Amino acid sequence: MLRQLDVLARHGDVTTLSYGERPDAAHDHLQIDSALPSLPQTVSGVLKLALRRYRSVALDAPAVRAAREALGAREFDIVVANEARALPLARAVAGSPRIWCDLHEWAPAERSHVLSWRLLVAPFMDWVCRTYLPGVDAATTVNQSIATMYEEHFGARTEVVRNAMAYCPDLAPSPLASDRIRLVHSGGAVAGRNIEAIIEAVDLLGDRYSLDLYLIQPRQADGYWRKLADRIAASAQTTLHPAVRPADLPQTLNAYDLGVFVLPPHTPNHRLMLPNKFFDFVQARLGIVFGPAVETDRLIRDHRLGVITEGYTAADLVRAIQGISREDVARFKQSAHDVAELLSSEADIAVQDAILTRLVHA
Repeated sequence: MLRQLDVLARHGDVTTLSYGERPDAAHDHLQIDSALPSLPQTVSGVLKLALRRYRSVALDAPAVRAAREALGAREFDIVVANEARALPLARAVAGSPRIWCDLHEWAPAERSHVLSWRLLVAPFMDWVCRTYLPGVDAATTVNQSIATMYEEHFGARTEVVRNAMAYCPDLAPSPLASDRIRLVHSGGAVAGRNIEAIIEAVDLLGDRYSLDLYLIQPRQADGYWRKLADRIAASAQTTLHPAVRPADLPQTLNAYDLGVFVLPPHTPNHRLMLPNKFFDFVQARLGIVFGPAVETDRLIRDHRLGVITEGYTAADLVRAIQGISREDVARFKQSAHDVAELLSSEADIAVQDAILTRLVHA
């Protein structure tokens, strides 16, 4: 999103409407109280979801109500809806703006591994997509597999904007340490991300390996964060670091050898993932150890960037890493260096620039 804002700012004055403080690229900012949910989680909202009264609940979430009040009668030329759930609000913006929906992933199955979400919210998200997507002026998602799903299910022509980082020309593969292989993982500390399996794996691998974690503390779920922090503290080979700014990740991660991520496919988004950490690891010139997933499997194999585990358990991760020699690690890091420019955000920025040019002159 921050990279997208940089692109938007080159085409005009940007007003952001979101949780949190004003991003650097924004000309103006309307801040929403982070305690307000973006889904209709009130008693009346849940009842409307259960009764499939979607049109009456589309603008009913507490955060959406606050957003409409903050917007007032302001008019805009282009509205970028961040994820499908923002589409009803985008349509409610005053005037007749062009709408670009940045879908990110497959909206109808965002949290389908959670029973309440699957029963109440998934049908609502399907309705939102069927109702609003055919009328948007532009739509984007993170990879071609998901773009094809949007076109097949909702008839929405969807372009691909990956979660790739800017090319880091000044970085090169760091030399290997003499005494150990240095594993690293970065991202949100979210239940279900299987971070515990990575910690367990490094414990099983022994003192010839280390694991460093750069984790974003969740806005909620303090109980999970405390439990995870305790698990990290109990691991002699694992070190927890504060999160770093996205732009600083390649430089920070460059000191390590293998970027690790094993996400079980609880949802279609997991099965078809192409996460920003993949591109972060490439720019950092790391070898990659990922769990099986359609899009990342293809890139890892095509560019010889690392290995794919057989499954998603700590044991699967241990077997994969034990099969990697020091020479393999050096080759993987060099392969990342060789394709860092190819897998950077240049192509994605070009897609976004073309969309904005088309919308500005429409």
